[in-house]
Amino acid sequence: MLVLLAGIFVVHIATVIMLFVSTIANVWGVSKNGTISAGLWNLCENGKCDQDTQYAGEDALKSVQAFMILAIIFSVISLVVFIFQLFTMEKGNRFFLSGAVMLICWLCILIGVSIYTDKYANVEAFQEFDHHGYSFILAWICFCFSFIIGILYLVLRKK
Repeated sequence: MLVLLAGIFVVHIATVIMLFVSTIANVWGVSKNGTISAGLWNLCENGKCDQDTQYAGEDALKSVQAFMILAIIFSVISLVVFIFQLFTMEKGNRFFLSGAVMLICWLCILIGVSIYTDKYANVEAFQEFDHHGYSFILAWICFCFSFIIGILYLVLRKK
């Protein structure tokens, strides 16, 4: 049981770190030659980043930014609640609160990345971008991990 708790804890910390990297890094879309990359906050060209992206004023991008920040907040809250419940909860109880908060994080990631995929990840919207960057891929990995962690918290009992 201790190994399972430690494994879930490590995966949860890895998810939080990947969410931070995914949200902060400006590599959601990359050009064919790799000289241009775009993220949620900046457009980078040859190593120089500029906040004035071609889609900076759009409400869809602001929604993606907001949902990714909310996902980070809920993921950190879930981690803190898990640690708190681990040391204060009676034996035989389940980690319902930390699981529920983690599933809210999962929902925020789902909404944010889905909006980005719909509005910005298609070929017609951005002709200069050839493929998705590692930030976009990390966001989808965090989506999977947060769902698994949330479900595990809901079914996990403290023994």
